[in-house]
Amino acid sequence: MPDREVKTIRHLIYYQYSKIIAKSAFGFDSKSKDYGFIKKTFREFVNSEKKWSDIVREDKQFVQSEEKCIYCGSPEKLQWEHIVPKSININEKCSTCDKVQGIHNMIWSCIDCNYKKKTKGLYHFYKELFPHDRKFYDKIPTLLEKKYLKTIYYCHHCNGTLDSSYLDKNGEITVLDLDKFFVN
Repeated sequence: MPDREVKTIRHLIYYQYSKIIAKSAFGFDSKSKDYGFIKKTFREFVNSEKKWSDIVREDKQFVQSEEKCIYCGSPEKLQWEHIVPKSININEKCSTCDKVQGIHNMIWSCIDCNYKKKTKGLYHFYKELFPHDRKFYDKIPTLLEKKYLKTIYYCHHCNGTLDSSYLDKNGEITVLDLDKFFVN
């Protein structure tokens, strides 16, 4: 469960992104150490005082990264993987949307991890990988999560769900709500 100020999908995306910024600035355990920084950054996003970088920044980081599977680290049998599945079908625009079909939404994955992920959303996939870890979402590599959040933001914008809450209808908003489009 995220912070109590997180009420919508938009807020949740901003909150997760604020945690990434804190992790980059202060280290992995930044949430417990620098909660005030996360809250301040989150509020700046919500109030349009802060904007995230264009996804081109993550594309450059990806190009400069080592060629290995983003999920398991294997350098073997690599292939392109669409973080947000390219088969997403929110509306007729998805099949030609550059945000979904282009490099912005791609990462290296080994054939085994790509097969395991199939058409799952990122958070559901990580919950499956780490079923006994309550904070499975903290296991997601930073570059992967940044690219995912920026891409899924546009998907929710296109679907008109950015200002919706708990899309899985369970009464609370969690990162799994971001994957609403992929739940089978």
